[in-house]
Amino acid sequence: MSDDLILSVVMGSRAYGLDTDDSDTDRRGVFAAPTAAFWRLDKPATHRDGPLPEQFSWEVERFCVLALDANPTVLECLWSPIVEVITPAGRRLRELRGAFVSARAHQSFAGYADAQFRRLDPAAPKWKQAMHMVRLLLSGLHLVRHGEPLVQVGPHRERLLAIKHGELPWAEVDAWRAALSAELAATPSVLPERPDRDRVEDFLIDVRKENL
Repeated sequence: MSDDLILSVVMGSRAYGLDTDDSDTDRRGVFAAPTAAFWRLDKPATHRDGPLPEQFSWEVERFCVLALDANPTVLECLWSPIVEVITPAGRRLRELRGAFVSARAHQSFAGYADAQFRRLDPAAPKWKQAMHMVRLLLSGLHLVRHGEPLVQVGPHRERLLAIKHGELPWAEVDAWRAALSAELAATPSVLPERPDRDRVEDFLIDVRKENL
């Protein structure tokens, strides 16, 4: 394991509660590059593969920027139920997760799901992609209602897996998608208008000071 990794979580099917016997273990990480590395002309990488198997990691500043922009993939990392690596800085990042959410998530979750929908061919849909499109709408709807995304799908597991396995007709999948999209658009949001950038920036400054 790399010394600069401050947080590593499991995402994908195992975090969503959609895993089966042959499921991979998809990991997402956050690392903090040495502060002195930013003083050079060549800046540290904003992301990388690894260091753990099947892991994609972001440098902490890039992670924070994406989370503040309500990137669904990044936001959901902060609520993963499976944490494999966590340092004191990683723990503070998890505790800060409420500072990242804002009303823009209403549009970002709907927008990401709509982009996936537009890439699907109704005549020959990629069923796994269709499943994740619906899951993303469920997550976004929970976020605007309760202030946090729905990572573990709970009672939706069997129906979502039926989509993945191509056991539901496309018309039924599309009807569920349309209903969720309409519900998401009509649901009043409990999220603040803007994220708390000041708290996030204070956290980032502290991390940079700790890594001098």
